[in-house]
Amino acid sequence: MKNEKAHTYSIWGIIFTSLVGTLLHFTYSLSGQSQTVALFSAVNESTWEHNKLIFFPFLIFTVIEYFVYGKNSKNFFAAKLIGVAAGMFTVASVFYTYSGILGTNYAIVNILIFILGVIVAYYVSYKIIEAETLLSNSFLQVISIAAFIAICAAYFIFTFNTPEIGIFKDPVTGSYGI
Repeated sequence: MKNEKAHTYSIWGIIFTSLVGTLLHFTYSLSGQSQTVALFSAVNESTWEHNKLIFFPFLIFTVIEYFVYGKNSKNFFAAKLIGVAAGMFTVASVFYTYSGILGTNYAIVNILIFILGVIVAYYVSYKIIEAETLLSNSFLQVISIAAFIAICAAYFIFTFNTPEIGIFKDPVTGSYGI
């Protein structure tokens, strides 16, 4: 059964997340390298930092969706968590695959990969919400909310205490974090 509100809001979510995510790519430098802005914005060109560009706008829109229609969905938070994870995985896997094959990366392709990741995030979450009974366990919803909080914490912590592993490495400068 098609959930019209979830469908409509998924389309608006794609637009919102794409626009806000694109803006977040530039807000750290435009803010004069504000430490507060760094929490939510890409501080370098690493895949980890670029996944913030999906995660935080998606999270903001998820809160909006929850109050519009999500309260009536028994699988809402699990669907949203799996959706955003699928979108972020898409960005990382497609980026590393194409840049590994070509030995370089291109800004226009990276932008298209970002948009693809956003579309995947909303499509996956919509399909799970539409399935209604899939992942409709109350405990799973609580775990999903806790996972969203843990991901936020990881972004906040790793922005300033960056592990020196590949996903955190800025391919332009070779540095990690700020």
